Amino acid sequence: MSTTHHDWPTQIMLAGQAAAPEGPVDMTMMYVMHHAFRRDLSMLTEATRATPVDDRTAWRLLAQRWAVFHEALHGHHTGEDAALWPLLLERAEASDRQTLLDMEAEHAEVDPLLEACSQGFARLAGHADDDARAALAVRLAATRECLARHLRHEETEAIAIIQRVLTQADWDRLEEEEFKDDLTFAKIVRVVPWAASDLPREVLDGVFATSEPGFKVIWLLTRRRFARRQARAFRHVA
Repeated sequence: MSTTHHDWPTQIMLAGQAAAPEGPVDMTMMYVMHHAFRRDLSMLTEATRATPVDDRTAWRLLAQRWAVFHEALHGHHTGEDAALWPLLLERAEASDRQTLLDMEAEHAEVDPLLEACSQGFARLAGHADDDARAALAVRLAATRECLARHLRHEETEAIAIIQRVLTQADWDRLEEEEFKDDLTFAKIVRVVPWAASDLPREVLDGVFATSEPGFKVIWLLTRRRFARRQARAFRHVA
């Protein structure tokens, strides 16, 4: 049964988000993840410039934070490449094909930058290395710019295609089969407080109202520890 405009969910707009195309699919969790990606790259770029190379505790915590970011982004992009873009290519108009091909190509452009950053954080977690910090700052800035360009393209064009050719039932099936299939308990414990950080409370309440009840319990149990570790990791950032 097709939906009408009156049935469409209200799409959220978060800090840094480029667009929120209207349509039948509730894209809240997509935008929450994009918000977390933008937030972390901004914070990690600033922290890399500000953190003394000899502060081993801060660098180890920053490396751990990078690992959570990298894991979340890798899982997000893997799910899109494996299932979302192919499904859209099957259903979309020929005029949309290039946008969808660009999505996967842009993921491939980000991957080597992410690997270079991972190596930089690993180096600084173990050694006071001014050259490694300078190189990491450059790589993070490039990663931030590259990912920002991709997310903007996705939000303005690819998500508009999603809204034209998918239903909420299609989206729910994709989330269950592709985006949640590798969600171990340990990963959920890492990702829930990370994704929730800095979200407006009304958005967070909306997420918890429509997600599994255990997610809010995990957030309540982990948010303070997450905040303490974040404060220590980013203590040199004004």
